[in-house]
Amino acid sequence: MGQSLPQPGLRPYLASDAPMLAQIFVAAIQELTGDDYNEAQQEAWASAAEDEQEFGKKLASELTLIATMQSSPVGFASLKGADVIDMLYVHPSVAGQGIAAMLIDALEKLAGARGAAKLTVDASDTAVEFFKKRGYVAQQRNSVPRHGEWLANTTMQKQLAPSAGAPQ
Repeated sequence: MGQSLPQPGLRPYLASDAPMLAQIFVAAIQELTGDDYNEAQQEAWASAAEDEQEFGKKLASELTLIATMQSSPVGFASLKGADVIDMLYVHPSVAGQGIAAMLIDALEKLAGARGAAKLTVDASDTAVEFFKKRGYVAQQRNSVPRHGEWLANTTMQKQLAPSAGAPQ
């Protein structure tokens, strides 16, 4: 019999995750966004994780979910407030394996349970197609300053189905 592949899991963020998630954040930017952003833009973007303590505080201040394989973090996503996807990053070694989809499915369910009628995300140019396939619709283009560089992204929204028991 063939060996089955390890199944990904989900769990809440723990403060001890900050160093590993900072590494995933930087690796995802460096290895997955090169077709859409130049090196200087990638460095400016990745600099958000240089101070692991501050990066950890940001993750702790939001509803952050960790995707794991064999108990090790391989990706994360965070929900700011009830209806804004703030971060979604997966390690390059697991890109395209459904980890991001699993994280977003979970955030959509949690947002719906919190009463959100829609979700909003400022999707990087690299992530726009991923969100489009999941029913998100582009609203506007943005240019965001980061450490002397301008990064383009697209604000996208998705209407959520009313959750069972939610007021109509």
